[in-house]
Amino acid sequence: MASNVMTRPATKKLKNNKPKPHETKPSPNHMDFNRITDEQFLEAADVIKLEPEISMLLRTPYRELIVQIPVRMDDGHLELFHGYRVQHNGVRGPYKGGLRFHPEVDLNEVRSLAALMSWKTAIVDVPFGGAKGGVTCDPSKMSRQELQGLTRGLTSKIDMALGVYRDIPAPDMNTNAQVMAWIMDEYGKKHGYTPAIVTGKPVNLGGSEGREEATGRGTMIIAREACKANGMQFKGATVAIQGFGNVGSWSAKLFAEEGATIVAVSDIKGGIHNPKGFDMPALLKHVKETGSVVDFKGSKPIANDELLLLDVDLLVPAALGGVINRDNAELVRAKMVIEAANSPITPRADELLRIRGVQVVPDILVNAGGVTVSYFEWVQNLQQFHWDLRTVNSELERRMIKAWRAVYAAQQERRVPLRIAAYCVALTKLAEATRQRY
Repeated sequence: MASNVMTRPATKKLKNNKPKPHETKPSPNHMDFNRITDEQFLEAADVIKLEPEISMLLRTPYRELIVQIPVRMDDGHLELFHGYRVQHNGVRGPYKGGLRFHPEVDLNEVRSLAALMSWKTAIVDVPFGGAKGGVTCDPSKMSRQELQGLTRGLTSKIDMALGVYRDIPAPDMNTNAQVMAWIMDEYGKKHGYTPAIVTGKPVNLGGSEGREEATGRGTMIIAREACKANGMQFKGATVAIQGFGNVGSWSAKLFAEEGATIVAVSDIKGGIHNPKGFDMPALLKHVKETGSVVDFKGSKPIANDELLLLDVDLLVPAALGGVINRDNAELVRAKMVIEAANSPITPRADELLRIRGVQVVPDILVNAGGVTVSYFEWVQNLQQFHWDLRTVNSELERRMIKAWRAVYAAQQERRVPLRIAAYCVALTKLAEATRQRY
């Protein structure tokens, strides 16, 4: 998931008692995402009766890189950052996955997200494998110059593992088109002009039309199709969205354009609520001017935790993982949860929601629009031919609807939750490719 890189003016010298950009203090609720992903894999593997040998190959990452990245900060002192790139599975194509900058990035999280990318690319049937990368840092404490040094340093340390037909990074949490441009430029110093080495670039550097809103558009398409399948009206449906970064804001805009009523949204600074719904163009203008949804005219403040418990048709967690857990799952009143973020629901909460009849549409299907349009960008770069926005959106819709139908058919046939059905679709494709190659 891409989002804006937060920057500050030139760094002042950091005192010893203040946290540094590379120092992290994991949240007490920090989840073991790798364990969760593995448990879900095993449940689906049991459903499709996957052979132990194939299971072993699909569970095990192909390559894991951990690198040190020294960066000379604006005040002259040297900081040391740790970066990661996990290439999980490449039997269906080059490794593909985002690069995130966040204080809580660690190897377990990156390993889990790389596996999710393997499943995600298979579900939407694009010829990629799965990878993920990250740097443990706090970009809000770094200037543009420091972020550029960090990005170029990471690229120089992992470029031997990258390649147009090997591994293609993309934006994710706290990275954006500018970061991708730096990667492309740094890689090009050694390997020549290679726009297809990253996706999510600025359009005038070979990026694709529609890439910025792709994850949000895919979220809207899947939510709309899920409503149809469950006998719910999408037009007029009440929607609460937690997280108003790239994915959340585009989802809100596109949901509203399709006739849904956005009654609550939130960001890191707080949330707002209006049971009658928001004027979305006015809200987006307010956010652009103020940097937050807070204090939007005609709204009432609401805490992020409260937003999750509103009585709405659709709840869209589009921020961090684990926000719906055993402590609040029984209080969720939404009819359907659309997982725009990665792993926003813990396994125990997932079980509780299932018992209560709350439909959960899983992240590996919902937020696959981003990697789908990344595939379109890669194809355009290889062909040196630019697609217009209409073509991109039309092809994205076709592929997302096809993926939804495959997952929904698997759920109906196997009588399993949608999440496990999605895994079954992905693992079936990956297992077949693995058997043919080995």
